[in-house]
Amino acid sequence: MSIAPKAWGAMLALVAAAPALGQTAASNDPEVARIRVDFEYGKFPEVLQRATARIARGNLSEHDAMELHKYAGLSAYYLHQMPEAESHLWALLQFDPDYTFDPFVVPPPAIQYLESLRKQRSAQLESIREQRRLVAERLRVEAQELARIRAESELQRRRIEELSQQLNEAPVPKRSMLLNFVPFGVGQFQQKRTSAGVVFAATEGVFAATSIAAYFFYESLLQDQPVTVDDRLTPDRTFTFTVRGIPPEHHQQANVLRIVKYSSAGAFFLTYAIGVVDALIHQGDRPPLGASLPSGASSASSNQSPPATLTRQLVESARPYIAPVDGGMSAGLALRF
Repeated sequence: MSIAPKAWGAMLALVAAAPALGQTAASNDPEVARIRVDFEYGKFPEVLQRATARIARGNLSEHDAMELHKYAGLSAYYLHQMPEAESHLWALLQFDPDYTFDPFVVPPPAIQYLESLRKQRSAQLESIREQRRLVAERLRVEAQELARIRAESELQRRRIEELSQQLNEAPVPKRSMLLNFVPFGVGQFQQKRTSAGVVFAATEGVFAATSIAAYFFYESLLQDQPVTVDDRLTPDRTFTFTVRGIPPEHHQQANVLRIVKYSSAGAFFLTYAIGVVDALIHQGDRPPLGASLPSGASSASSNQSPPATLTRQLVESARPYIAPVDGGMSAGLALRF
């Protein structure tokens, strides 16, 4: 294929007169920009050599790679180096199977050559188009999913802000200070902390019941026993009186019951003291989220509350027990952490 001298001169004049046409975006690579300037001034041998070398080094954006293949392909075409022209223009079509030259910049023979190359490789280009469509569809779906996730995150953030604002604006109810000193979790129930109240009520109730039961078991071991002693003032020189106590054969069992009674009582008062301190600490707290907000909002927030979950687990795991021991029995409350 050859180009007439007049056509060659017209082509160079056209390229030099409209250098900026057909450029879609500026390159960030300074060497690509210099190659473009040289191409605009018709330095086709230098452009072909430098563009080929820059492509071989790699590390190019898709736009820069397409620009370099375009400059190298057109330069090779103008220099009648058809194998190089076909190689670079085919690489250009692989990036974009529907790529076209600007008719105001590129002469018709070069445009016709690109179209003929496109027809020769139509089957391969159709496969590339299909791949590009699949990639574009996947990117579109991913972008929609990302937008949906962002929208849901923003909505969740606004809901949390609204719930926090409502919680901060909720008034602190008036509470009786004396109720904090009542056992069995009354102070916690007053503060709408039902789970904590149930824990203190159940624990104190078990300790109190254990101590009372040990007391009655201990009392059941007491018996009246007559005791006779010498007395010179009586005619028969003896004196008999009744003593209430525990027979020797029950001493070991009585010791166990005494320990259970006092230890349970001590545990009761310790738990009671902890409950009083806890109620006093939370005396000025605002109501829990579930007690001051709408039911839908409170359920959504309470389901995510780790303290409430832990307290509920403690309550559900609480189990009173009575176990036989050597010479008696023991009772208590078991909690699983």
